[in-house]
Amino acid sequence: MKTLKGKKIQLRAMEPKDIDFLFQIENDTTIWNVSNTNTPYSRYYLEQYIINSHNDIYSEKQLRLIIEADKKKPVGAIDLFEFDPKHLRAGIGILIIAEERKKGYASETLDVLINYCKNNLFLNQLFCNIEADNKNSLKLFKDKGFEITGTKRNWIRTEVGFKDELFLQLFFK
Repeated sequence: MKTLKGKKIQLRAMEPKDIDFLFQIENDTTIWNVSNTNTPYSRYYLEQYIINSHNDIYSEKQLRLIIEADKKKPVGAIDLFEFDPKHLRAGIGILIIAEERKKGYASETLDVLINYCKNNLFLNQLFCNIEADNKNSLKLFKDKGFEITGTKRNWIRTEVGFKDELFLQLFFK
């Protein structure tokens, strides 16, 4: 896959040098609710994940790309998941590490990947799932044209009780 670029970011396939970065983000317990993670990931598992990440989105039905900013520094990851070539749709999720937020990386990353999904994968739609109280993510995705089309009530169990999760869709015209 070629590198996908914006003005401040570029998206690229995972490489062995990303092991420390992936270990950091996958084991960050503060984001486990949004990633549906319950247990830590080992370095060995993540190394195997990177080794097997060369497989095509059509066979794996998912794609993870590293988001790089200035000086090729990884600042996050973006995923396409539940890729469905028959119905021309995929889920999308993005993570920017805490210290790199509020710099426009997420917005630009979504622009680049939305363009890729529309013009290279020829998708009809993208969808995402966002906790109802995650105002920053809701604003980000709504600003890109995603619309709330459903609510999953009491969907996410947290330490303080259950939260609603919103289902958003972006339709390409």
